[in-house]
Amino acid sequence: VQLQASGGGVVQAGDSLRLSCTASDLSGRIFSRYHMGWFRQAPGTERTFVGAITNTGSSTSYADSVKGRFTISRDNAKNTVYLQMNSLRPDDTAVYYCVSDARRFELVMSTPSFWGQGTQVTVSS
Repeated sequence: VQLQASGGGVVQAGDSLRLSCTASDLSGRIFSRYHMGWFRQAPGTERTFVGAITNTGSSTSYADSVKGRFTISRDNAKNTVYLQMNSLRPDDTAVYYCVSDARRFELVMSTPSFWGQGTQVTVSS
């Protein structure tokens, strides 16, 4: 599975940003089998879970640090998952990675099978 993330950039604290991730090598029917998620990695730290959505979009899960500010959604017809980030803070600065897994939903939040390239998000104070 080839995942291509986009939408990163430099914003100020309090701003919003929307990341997109497209599975370019999958048909819509196959994409809908995959749970999707986002991780992030700040400089000098390990990658951490941000949010995930089930293959049907019926359920989502978020890290405590982003609950109420970030929203994950998907459009299976477009093979795309989104991460809407509102009320951004400087500690949200990180490289954001799109992930996917067709196994249990819990695994896309812990040890996903597929990773995309990262997109940099920088939030200035």
